Amino acid sequence: MAITRIVKIPEGVTLTLEGSTLSVKGPKGNLSRNLHFPGIRMTVAGSELAITTESERKKLLAMVGTYAAHVRNMCRGVTDGYQYRMKVVYSHFPIQLKMAGSTLEVHNFLGEKTTRYARVEPGVKVALGSDEVTITGIDRETVGKTAANIEHATKIRDRDPRVFQDGVYIVERA
Repeated sequence: MAITRIVKIPEGVTLTLEGSTLSVKGPKGNLSRNLHFPGIRMTVAGSELAITTESERKKLLAMVGTYAAHVRNMCRGVTDGYQYRMKVVYSHFPIQLKMAGSTLEVHNFLGEKTTRYARVEPGVKVALGSDEVTITGIDRETVGKTAANIEHATKIRDRDPRVFQDGVYIVERA
């Protein structure tokens, strides 16, 4: 018994499958990803992508669903893109953020003399406001990883987090 998941390809998006590498092209850009897993086949037919497995093992069924989610995320990324909004929160010491190449520098966090750094993943744009950070890109994983890097850079150590609630936090995902 074959299990198949079908992913509808939106208008304006083209999918090309070369071996196990799937390339998605749309109005906002191009994404490609190697989707290889033993026992899973993918075929492009018209405006649909079929992901199929002949096995009934849980691991393979889970991977079919995972690949379908990856393809849907890639299609949404090249048409609409992804955006994370983050809020800068401080009570005593004003946090200063600066972009330096592919790194976000966090100055004066909790009054510390040393600067904290957060890596900005390739293909992601970071816009700094007065107390807001906006992260945009077409790849969901790199946008989320950049937001996680910024949150991790402002993690509070050696202090009570109930008292010191300073940091840069995700407030909205779109």
